[in-house]
Amino acid sequence: MLLSSVVTCPHCAATTVADMPVDACVVRFTCAACDETLKPNAGDCCVFCSFGSVPCPPVQRDGRCCGGD
Repeated sequence: MLLSSVVTCPHCAATTVADMPVDACVVRFTCAACDETLKPNAGDCCVFCSFGSVPCPPVQRDGRCCGGD
């Protein structure tokens, strides 16, 4: 299981390597470059599933969202 992901900001295209929690969703992430707050796209459980290079650990492990959707 991968525990870090490269998050790409949809507003400014800056990238940030971020560690992912093993058992929780991250529903808000602030871009360090433009200070925009990223929120998951509709249908995604977290910012890593929407903007990351790797989906969150619960999706990697179980194939489904952190919230059990």
